[in-house]
Amino acid sequence: MSKKIQAIRGMNDLLPKDSDLWMFVERTIADLFSSYGYKNIRTPVVESTDTFCRAIGQATDIVEKEMYSWTESNGDSLSLRPEGTAGCVRMMIEHNLPREGIQKVFYQGAMFRHERPQKGRYRQFHQVGLEVFGASDAKIDAELMQITHNLWQKLGLENVTLEINTLGSSEARASYRQILVDYFSANKDQLDEDSLRRLESNPLRILDSKNESMQGLINNAPKLMDHLDEESAIHFEQFKAYLTCLGIDFVINTRLVRGLDYYNRTVFEWTTTDLGAQGTICAGGRYDSLVEKMGGKPTTAVGLAIGLERLILLLAEQKVEIAAKQLAIYMVVLGDDAQLKSMQIAGELHNQLPNITIYNDITLGSFKSQFKKADKTNADFALILGEEELNNNQVSIKPLKSQDKQQSLSLAEAIEYFKDYK
Repeated sequence: MSKKIQAIRGMNDLLPKDSDLWMFVERTIADLFSSYGYKNIRTPVVESTDTFCRAIGQATDIVEKEMYSWTESNGDSLSLRPEGTAGCVRMMIEHNLPREGIQKVFYQGAMFRHERPQKGRYRQFHQVGLEVFGASDAKIDAELMQITHNLWQKLGLENVTLEINTLGSSEARASYRQILVDYFSANKDQLDEDSLRRLESNPLRILDSKNESMQGLINNAPKLMDHLDEESAIHFEQFKAYLTCLGIDFVINTRLVRGLDYYNRTVFEWTTTDLGAQGTICAGGRYDSLVEKMGGKPTTAVGLAIGLERLILLLAEQKVEIAAKQLAIYMVVLGDDAQLKSMQIAGELHNQLPNITIYNDITLGSFKSQFKKADKTNADFALILGEEELNNNQVSIKPLKSQDKQQSLSLAEAIEYFKDYK
């Protein structure tokens, strides 16, 4: 017997039983983002490897360890996207979109990272991202927080905390980098292997280490907040003022640096303690120099990404009930003539009742077996079409979730009945 075919570890299927929840979350997100004036964009899953190296940074774990990359026959190096911002920036530059004014966009799709799979961390995962190009004021940073705060409320999430920090300007960050190198170099004997490597390549990432034995050393490290340039300090104060005005609680986390090289000034994470180690469900920040770094004209930018798998896990963990599904009708059909007529009726129902789910039976089984199928789909009504209904030019409606009596109506009357049903 041939070996059973299975999905690659860390790359998961979305099963039919879970699709209602995923579709509800994705619809809620898309509708909310659109209501704030953000336009949907889509970028390729595959980009030139250089797109990510230039954007994310050669010294990051993503580029060094996690990207799925390969070389084409012509020598080009390509990679599956590990995150969404780099491709979005490439698109902005290639099509010169910032010249048309401020760009507010959102995207969704699969991302890929070659790492050890665990709960909430997968090799193929799905993100939704918001990006804004051409707006420099802290007001737009706050709008992103307003949108995500609104999203948690719409989804019914609790126990979610906003953590914020500022990384200052590129110049202030470079100056602080040297201060940090000097501090950790003087304490090399307390650094683990990863931190020793980061000391040379990306010392700010040492602040994000989860090694318990290093926490005292990290807590006593110089704070970037104490070495900010004046403009970044003002920007951060404005950001906090907007959040306070909006009634959005926040915690200042001076160790929050984010894992990518392109961030400056505002950085943030929405976190929860309900998912264990994988507690970040949304994160992002400002990246004002990235467009220019990747070959475009100087353009300020800020964005965020939401991990859908973690968001779904959190909804399940908190036992959040999704909004009631739309009304569902199962058409129970018996007889060859009724099968033909059922297709016409189903078409009319779809036209007249676009927000109702219609199941037209395709098992061609007995009435009893069709009603079992109707129960399995969790339909609210059975719409019966048999010989008697055909002869009388009617349909019969049987409630499946109440003790209400079955009734026979013309198709027009049945449509009005479902339109008025509450």
